[in-house]
Amino acid sequence: MTLAKGDYILLDYAVVSKDDGKVVETSQEAVAKEAGIYRPEEVYGPRLIILGETPLWEPVENALLSLDEGQEFEVEVPPEKAYGVRDPNKVKVVSIREFHRHGVIPSVGDVVDFEGQRARVVSISGGRVVLDFNHPLAGKTFIVKGRVVKKLNTVEERAVALLRLYLPRVSEEKIKVSLDGDVMTVILPAEVLLYERIGGILLQYTSEVSSKFQEVKKVRFVEEVELKS
Repeated sequence: MTLAKGDYILLDYAVVSKDDGKVVETSQEAVAKEAGIYRPEEVYGPRLIILGETPLWEPVENALLSLDEGQEFEVEVPPEKAYGVRDPNKVKVVSIREFHRHGVIPSVGDVVDFEGQRARVVSISGGRVVLDFNHPLAGKTFIVKGRVVKKLNTVEERAVALLRLYLPRVSEEKIKVSLDGDVMTVILPAEVLLYERIGGILLQYTSEVSSKFQEVKKVRFVEEVELKS
């Protein structure tokens, strides 16, 4: 049975610029390293997608809705369905004095805030700064390649995946979720006690559980500490 809106899936993917074949985004660590876009602070691995809820480019979502667990896809996404068509009217020339008044010395390539909008500094010459307010990837066509790694069918599986959105550095193996009637018990590793603002994070997660799982009326969190013998 093919996927449908409302399904929870784990998705591996790579977004490739059609013009030059460069990978601009991926969920896979090995692909990121090979493409030279690896970031140590990034947490790699299949991404949770809630079809119909998680923001996706329209051609990608349509492709997913024709697949099932384990299947792969490749789809082309034109500029108007991705980051938009480049608009020449969004390229403006301003006096460098506008920056100096705020104690800013712009450099080519900088991304700056100007009059409440973000822009890239294209060039600086003769006291004039050329700003491009288009998205850096505007005008590009992309090829999106991916695979539906897993479809999450149970409340427990979905609850674990949702929690990892809030605690991405906690591995799935260290989180245990069980449902007894309308009470959900979430067992977490002791390391979460060291997280800053962990109470607020868990409250936000509880609110999301309440909105997504009508059968759950109470959430219990247990921090599990393993003692060394």
